[in-house]
Amino acid sequence: MFQAATTPPRFATLVLLTGLATLSLNMFLPSLPAMAEEFQVDYALVSLAIAGYLGITAFLQIIIGPLSDRYGRRPVLLAALLVFAIASTACALATDVYVFLAFRVLQGAIVSGWAISLAVVRDTRDPQEAASVVGFISMCMAVAPMLGPMVGGVLDELFGWRANFIAYAVLGTVALLLCWADLGETNQNRSATLRRQMQIYPQLLANTRFWGYAVCSAFSTGAFYVFLAGTPLVAAVEFDMAPSTLGFFMGTITAGFMFGSFLSGRFAKRTALPTMMVLGRTVACGGLAAGLVLLAAGLLDKSLFFAATVFVGIGNGLTMPSSNTGAVSVRPDLAGSASGLTGALTVGAGAILTTVTGLAVSAGNGVYMLLTIMLLSSAVGLAAALFVRRAEGVLAGQAT
Repeated sequence: MFQAATTPPRFATLVLLTGLATLSLNMFLPSLPAMAEEFQVDYALVSLAIAGYLGITAFLQIIIGPLSDRYGRRPVLLAALLVFAIASTACALATDVYVFLAFRVLQGAIVSGWAISLAVVRDTRDPQEAASVVGFISMCMAVAPMLGPMVGGVLDELFGWRANFIAYAVLGTVALLLCWADLGETNQNRSATLRRQMQIYPQLLANTRFWGYAVCSAFSTGAFYVFLAGTPLVAAVEFDMAPSTLGFFMGTITAGFMFGSFLSGRFAKRTALPTMMVLGRTVACGGLAAGLVLLAAGLLDKSLFFAATVFVGIGNGLTMPSSNTGAVSVRPDLAGSASGLTGALTVGAGAILTTVTGLAVSAGNGVYMLLTIMLLSSAVGLAAALFVRRAEGVLAGQAT
């Protein structure tokens, strides 16, 4: 019934892969307090389900990228989906927090869905067209993480937190079958050996333009990770929100991302990549700065807090398609490696930022500290975007 695919994947398949990679991070977040209570551990320990997950995905993407450049996109992705489905089942059955955390780390294999999808798009399109396609993919896939916290909160209230991980296992199995039947190989320029692939890897590491794009991606997304790590505590302590209500409000930042991605899909084809990046970073920083001003004036409540953070979503939607496409376009022959390394830097920065958030955000300073950390992360992304714009201008001048 399911024949192995031999042609490039459909748009819908790429949307599912990227959506599932994000959904695996945020759907269960409203359940963190309940998980800590059932396992009888501190919230800080169970929150390692975020930081530990991000840490392992950073490591995995460094490997996944070169492997997909050498052996192809298809076999690497199929193996990753199988690991994700098995690990999700184990998480749902775990009775010990450390067993749960171990298999939660293995769920990080799903990060290959985003990294390889980005490489697949770049395999078949030029840079600005790829940025437009990535924008539309991001817009469509944003429905999943936007609904994820809402659905996760409802599943928790109806069936308990384990229902979230059963849902992950089912979705992972569906994605595995779909990719077997629809995702044909797109990497037509594979290296002769993995050793040869690793020998040219330093050429990517030495490219300052690549690092500008990658750092912009990492710290733009970093503000979103900070939001995910700190908002459940802030919502419970400062705003006294139920899990289902929290899930709805946490989805607003992804709604903003969806809108920003739509704008990217519309305008990236005729707008320079660095220009889109700077615009997105300006929007994110402006919204967070306005939130801090309102907080200083004593006017910030839960609606205004989430209104400020939604600008991070909009800004990321404008920035990320162009910054990710730029990173994999610096060396098209290393698209998989560049995608993996960018993803590794992104989740590595996210792991650090979520850990810092967990240590810095408390009941006494929650809203103020959370917005401040998000603004600092977004500002680093803005600085990187400005660097890229200058570097691309210099390169264009040298070409003429």
